[in-house]
Amino acid sequence: MTEVQSRHRLQVILAFGLVYVFWGSTYLAIGIADDEKIPAAAICAMRFLIAGTLMLGACALMRKKIRVSWEEFGRLAMVGFLLLVCGNTGLTWAEKYVATGFASLIVAITPIWIFCLESFVYKGDKTSGRGIIGLALGVVGTGVLFWPKLMNPEIRGGMQLLGAVSLLGSSFCWANGTVLSRRWKSKFTVDPITATAYEMIVAGTVNLCISLALRQHNIRWTHRGVGAILYLVVFGSWVGFTAYIWLLKHVPTPKVATYAYVNPIVAVFLGWAVLHETIDRYIVAGSVVIVAAVAMVTIAKVKSAPAVQMVEVETTGD
Repeated sequence: MTEVQSRHRLQVILAFGLVYVFWGSTYLAIGIADDEKIPAAAICAMRFLIAGTLMLGACALMRKKIRVSWEEFGRLAMVGFLLLVCGNTGLTWAEKYVATGFASLIVAITPIWIFCLESFVYKGDKTSGRGIIGLALGVVGTGVLFWPKLMNPEIRGGMQLLGAVSLLGSSFCWANGTVLSRRWKSKFTVDPITATAYEMIVAGTVNLCISLALRQHNIRWTHRGVGAILYLVVFGSWVGFTAYIWLLKHVPTPKVATYAYVNPIVAVFLGWAVLHETIDRYIVAGSVVIVAAVAMVTIAKVKSAPAVQMVEVETTGD
């Protein structure tokens, strides 16, 4: 192995580590901000307005193209709304009622939603036997996770169950935004980082309007809450996303997609270690089944779909 190859390999390992750890840890940061009683819309308004504005400013300083037509802006706004308002804000709200580890496992089924949308709605990919098996496993894994909540009469019908169900809708919206982003990528004249900056600004503005409409201006800001939001800005949006974009350019997309089933493991561990969340047998069993399902679906998509060049920030988290 030459020195250049060795350096490149080290860069790849570092980039994977940044995506795995920081995107997985965004669930913990969201959980901490929620614990400090900061409303979900306020969290996302601050996070995305700060990250998006500074990112767009950086693109301008680097002399990247930042001017877009109204038609292009409309598409970017739609993708940003689905990904970062319906998807990420929905996740942030749900984490007020469900554990971070549980939330990350539900969101981990996003690749399965993408598979369904591309195969059965947008007719983009052909359905393979392996993908169908993975889809079925994903349903089983989700059922295992929800089982104790459905069977517990104290939870059934409560906010915890509503939060868990809303995570399914949030992950579906994220998947829809991802698919539309992919289908529209040829219509975008700006690079992915600039496009994402616009999407963040749109999402931040929408969340700010929601926060103001709900009169969420009397917020008790704490050092812990502000620190969690700054962590989301720096490590969730900037570091994690930049590493992800770099990986897409240097590593096959199927390998990059492994973040979808590594992030939940990181999130579950951090939730247990920092927030003292319980890991029961349903969490363990459901996580094993969902990770296997996502892996099968991801592998099945490789043969029929071109690489996605523009998949936005965390599921993360994120």
